[in-house]
Amino acid sequence: MWCVHTLDHNCAHVNCFCGCICMSNTESDAQEMIERLFSAYGVTTQRALAKALDVPSNNVSAWSQRNSVPGSAIIKCVLDTGVDLQWLVNGELAKANYERNAGLPSGERLLNEIISNGGRAVLRRIMDAYGFTLQKQLCELLGISSGTVSTWIRRNYFPGDVVVACALETGVSLRWLATGKGTQKNENSDSTANFTLPHKRLNLGKLEDLGMWQMNLNFISYPANEPVFISSSNSAWIVDVKLCDISNGKWLLGIDDKYDIYDVTVLPGKKLNVTSNTTTFTCSTNEVRITGKVIITMDYNM
Repeated sequence: MWCVHTLDHNCAHVNCFCGCICMSNTESDAQEMIERLFSAYGVTTQRALAKALDVPSNNVSAWSQRNSVPGSAIIKCVLDTGVDLQWLVNGELAKANYERNAGLPSGERLLNEIISNGGRAVLRRIMDAYGFTLQKQLCELLGISSGTVSTWIRRNYFPGDVVVACALETGVSLRWLATGKGTQKNENSDSTANFTLPHKRLNLGKLEDLGMWQMNLNFISYPANEPVFISSSNSAWIVDVKLCDISNGKWLLGIDDKYDIYDVTVLPGKKLNVTSNTTTFTCSTNEVRITGKVIITMDYNM
């Protein structure tokens, strides 16, 4: 079993010899985390906590002895009670205890739903949260082998600790990450704040994945639908890739197999006047790939 371990064991890598995922932002020991589990469920005994988590009664004491708490227990508690994930894992931030969403499963049904969403499905959501397109990128980030990931898929395994670490690092909704339900955006945060955006580099007409980039978009007067951060050697942009109904403005366009940022003016007859730093041309709308509208431009003053 993959477990969330604290840093008092001598482990220098993300993937340590004991097969655990070490979470560097976990500064409290397992017993303190167990105390927060007691508080979240409002119970006072290990037996009652084990019942709430649908695990054997001796598991809680075993977690304390091993100084580890399974990621699946953390996920179940957050989805059951609505407590803040950061608070539950490391004691930071004020406890946020929200009402359960009506219609959501709980107890044994919730645990079964989490476990049944393992394998390829949860791996895909983890990669989407980090903005990765290759399993190799995830393996390099976590310091695990491709064989480990292949085993997850083959055994339909649910890597609970990786899910917890991913939710903490990227800020995506834990409910979406664990079950695939709801939206990827954290449902307890402001709709335009604390975005974790996919980061892509525009290099010689190609869009290269660079992981994720965080930005507070609270200053935007309207909500961004699906923002992506794109950078180049001399500028950067935030592009809403959900906006594809072409209009006057700055757009990310694909021409043949090359991408660039262009100023676009719509002309009669479904024609476009397209301008960049190096060229100006006129074309029809079906001759370009409309990838998204630029909503913020950042120029480097170097």
